Amino acid sequence: MHISKERSPGFKLAITVVIGALLAIPLLMVYGLVWDRQGQAETAQDSVAEGWGGRQILTGPMLVIPYRQQTVQTVTENGKQSSKAITVEREMYLAPLSDNANVSIDSERKRKSIYDSVVYEAKVKGEARFAIPEDLSRYGVKSVDLMLDRAEVRIGISDARGLQSDNILTMDGKALALRPGNGLPVTGGSGFFAFADWSPGNGAAMTIGYQYGVRGNRQISFVPEGEETKWSLSSNWPHPGFGGAFLPDSREITDKGFTANYTISNLALGRSIVALPDDTRELSDRQRMQIDLIQPVNLYSQIDRAVKYGFLFIGFTFVTFLMFDVIGGARVAAAEYLLTGVGLILFFVMLLAFSEVIGFTWAYLVAAAAIIALISSYSAAILGSWTRAAMIGTMLTSLYALLYVLLNLEAYSLIIGSLLLFVALAVVMYLTRKIDWSGVRLSEAEAAD
Repeated sequence: MHISKERSPGFKLAITVVIGALLAIPLLMVYGLVWDRQGQAETAQDSVAEGWGGRQILTGPMLVIPYRQQTVQTVTENGKQSSKAITVEREMYLAPLSDNANVSIDSERKRKSIYDSVVYEAKVKGEARFAIPEDLSRYGVKSVDLMLDRAEVRIGISDARGLQSDNILTMDGKALALRPGNGLPVTGGSGFFAFADWSPGNGAAMTIGYQYGVRGNRQISFVPEGEETKWSLSSNWPHPGFGGAFLPDSREITDKGFTANYTISNLALGRSIVALPDDTRELSDRQRMQIDLIQPVNLYSQIDRAVKYGFLFIGFTFVTFLMFDVIGGARVAAAEYLLTGVGLILFFVMLLAFSEVIGFTWAYLVAAAAIIALISSYSAAILGSWTRAAMIGTMLTSLYALLYVLLNLEAYSLIIGSLLLFVALAVVMYLTRKIDWSGVRLSEAEAAD
C-alpha cells in the first residue's frame, strides 16, 4: 500500500501551519480595528466633555513681582563700540512659604450615543503664606529694586473654560479684584490673577486666601510650588488612579469615593521658592501629582489583550482537527481549516461590536456562545460525528472560560498561559509519538514485503 505525499501526516501538518500563518493577516486587521475604535471612543469622550473643561492642571498661588535690574549693553555709534549701563524691568516668581488647601471633586458620568465620559467639578479652597526671603540678594536681586506695589497673585489653570463663578482671592483678608489670563508658565499662561499692592507691608509676611471652582474631565493634576505644600482631596468617585511625581501620604478608597492627603516640601521638589526670568524653562516643567478618574472597566484594553490570545485559539483548534485527521481517520480539507479559523477570528470582531453596546461580560458570553455553536455544528459535518463535534465544543468552551479568567487575572496571566501551553504540548507529543509524519517508515516496510 502506497501513501501519497498529499496524505502524509507531515504534509497535513505543513498545510495546517501555512493556513494558520495566513490567518495572522485578518487577526492583525482585527487588532488594528480595536485601536481604531478606541481612538474613536476617546474622540467621542472628548466630544462629550466639550465645553465642560479638559484635563485640568492646577497650580498656585504664586506672587509675580517686577524688579529693576541694571545691565551693561554694548552699542555701536559712529562705527565705534561702547558700553553703557541701562535699567531693565524683569519679573521674579515667588512661591509661598506654606500652602494649605482642601479640594472637593464632585464627579459624574456624561453619555453620548454609546460612549460616556467622566466629568467633574473641583472646588479648591486654601491659604498661602508669603514673605520676601532674607537671602534674596543671593539670587542677584536687591530688596530695594522690588516693585512691590505692582505685585500680582497668579493662579494657573490649564483650561480656563472650566472656571466657575464665586472665585475669590484675598490678601490678609482683603478681597482682590480678579482679572482673566496671566496664569503661570506650567499651564501655558492660562488662569487668572489679581494685582496685590504689597508695598505697605514692605515684603513682610502676608497671607493669600483663594477659592475657586473648575470643571474638567477624566483627570486632574496639581503642581506644588511652596516651601511646604499640604493638599487634602476628597471625591465621590470610587475608582481613582494616583500617579505623577508624588503619591499621597495617606489615602482611603471606598464604594462611596476616596480621600487623599499630600505633604510635599521644596526639598523634594528640588528647587528654590524664588525663580527668575532665566528659569523660564524650569517654570514650565514642573513636577505634579495626578489623579485619574478611571472607568472601572476599560473594554478596549481587555479586547486588545484578548486578541493577543487569538493564535492560541487557532492553534488549539487546528491541532485538535489534525489529531482527528491523522489519528482518527477523518479527512479535513484545507478549506475547512480556513473557514474554522475565520470563525474563531470573528469572535473578536463580535466581542468588540457587542461590548460597546451591552458591556464586556455580556458581549463575551454572546460572542463565545455564537462561535462555539457555529464551529461545533460545522465540526459535526466535517468530522462526520456529533461526538467529535462535542469534543470540539467542550475544548472551545474551556478555552473561552480560561481566556476570561486570564483577562481578569492580569498579574498571573503569563504564568497560567505558559503552563497551559506546556500541558497542551505534552498531550500532543504523547498522542503523536508513534505517528510516521513523512510516511517513510510505512513505505519502507511495504517495499520490504
